[in-house]
Amino acid sequence: MNCPRCQAPALEGAAFCEACGVRLERGCPSCGAEAGPAARFCRNCGSPLQAEDRAPAAFTPSHLATKILASRASLEGERKQVTALFADLRGSMELLESVDPEEARRLMDPAVQLMMDAVHRYEGTVNHVLGDGVMALFGAPIAHEDAPRRALYAALAIRDSISRYGEQVRREKGAVIQVRVGVNSGEVVVRSIGSDLRLDYSAVGHAVGLAARMESLANPNTVLVTGGTYALTEDYFRWSALGPIAVKGSSQPVEAYELLGASDVRTRLQAGARRGLTPFIGRSREMDHLKENLELAKRGHGQVVGVVGDPGVGKSRLFLELKGLDRTGGCLILEASSVSFGKATAYLPLIDVLRGYFRIDAEDGPDAVREKVIGRLLALDESLRDTVPRFLDLLTEGDEQVAAEDADHRRRLRTDAVKRLFFRESARQPLVIIFEDLHWVDGDTLALLGALIEGLPTSRVLLLTNYRPEFSSPWAARGYFSLLRLDPLEEESAEELLSALLGPDAALMELRSLLLQRAGGNPFFTEELVRSLVDRGALAGHPGAYQPAGDISRLELPPTVQGVLAGASTGWSRTPSARYRPPL
Repeated sequence: MNCPRCQAPALEGAAFCEACGVRLERGCPSCGAEAGPAARFCRNCGSPLQAEDRAPAAFTPSHLATKILASRASLEGERKQVTALFADLRGSMELLESVDPEEARRLMDPAVQLMMDAVHRYEGTVNHVLGDGVMALFGAPIAHEDAPRRALYAALAIRDSISRYGEQVRREKGAVIQVRVGVNSGEVVVRSIGSDLRLDYSAVGHAVGLAARMESLANPNTVLVTGGTYALTEDYFRWSALGPIAVKGSSQPVEAYELLGASDVRTRLQAGARRGLTPFIGRSREMDHLKENLELAKRGHGQVVGVVGDPGVGKSRLFLELKGLDRTGGCLILEASSVSFGKATAYLPLIDVLRGYFRIDAEDGPDAVREKVIGRLLALDESLRDTVPRFLDLLTEGDEQVAAEDADHRRRLRTDAVKRLFFRESARQPLVIIFEDLHWVDGDTLALLGALIEGLPTSRVLLLTNYRPEFSSPWAARGYFSLLRLDPLEEESAEELLSALLGPDAALMELRSLLLQRAGGNPFFTEELVRSLVDRGALAGHPGAYQPAGDISRLELPPTVQGVLAGASTGWSRTPSARYRPPL
């Protein structure tokens, strides 16, 4: 038999799982009586025990089920980097003992549903539902380049939603419901994906078992994360370092962190800026193109630029460098960064832009938002007063009258309000509006952008967009639209970037050639490969002055790059880079 929690093989008669340390004896979901690991029915009340682990097909949303089945053939037999999440209700056995079993189940089932909803929101796969908790995987069978981040966003959503639900249960029933969540990242070998959507896998090392151990060690209403996941997501969240902790089944203490919340970092570029950006190299032609379009827009000939390229080639960095130029002085720059799971939320990038325009902070409540929106609109133009309800509808919960409107009518008035605001503002000062990652943007935002672009030619607006090759711009036929293709760096520029990263040490010449070949001119891949060498101690020193300190002949593909390539294999129309060759 396998452990019901981490799926590691378990010997018959064993009381605890050797991989994750969970007690193999389990309780009957109806009466709470203990049951052995091989039992199918409760010896006390006769209730079935196996029903507590339902097949994923029973609760997986149809759009995710379609993605899982579509990826089945390409995944089976593959070694995949995944992030495992375990969540269970703290004290569920005590709850079963203190109230009627049917009443306890009525209290616990909504909590388990909240856990599943959070996992599915970020396109994770719930592989097991075990009575009072769930086990989920991110990164397989649905591949995402940001799987560890998705797992942690889901963990925070579980913590917060169960906390709210637990408070409601405490007020109404006097019962205590709390949750513990554990997360770890590692590798698994995908054995098969069943027609019931269950992923059968072999864990590599402690990949899944450590996540289960983190959950069992977490305090109520907290999320405990291993150092492996922390290293992949450090910049995107807020943490409390707990130091090395003893973990059953592990010969060495494990670094653990409590996940506190999301940080203000949302993109790789923002994370890189915190560590220090590498030199901007080899993009003079592309920068000249943006400068020309900026000057046209400043003279009243609005322009749209679409920058297309594979992940990591520097699309966002190009916009960052433009923002730093002196010639953008006197322009109002508004920007939005999309997220890979953002399509499920209407107008998410637009809301990002508007929050920047109205200077709305994360801690601002509805009253503060209303005051800022009204104040800035009326200061710009009194005639914009009638647009106030439209912006409040986007930025707050709005009012009942707006919510009751016909959906098409509401959408038209919202679009009109945004157009009037931006064009009126551009009459006062040139606008540079940046929408990143259009391949992740929802349909409502794309439709609004299309309406905005229609009025662009006579405005002082430069609209900058970027996206990956699988996205096709619907505005390509416009005379004021230009497409800018961003390819991997030419060999000379790639060598210059490597020199800036590694430094002049002659002992690194062979490594330099290997990195040029493996990174294929992709700046992100180049940076991550060098960073991985530093992290494992093969290089010592600092950027621009590294020296060999270990085996530099072996290049391992960093998990960050693995994630990009895994996402590419399921979501792109072509390979990430024609010049890139993964390490053997």
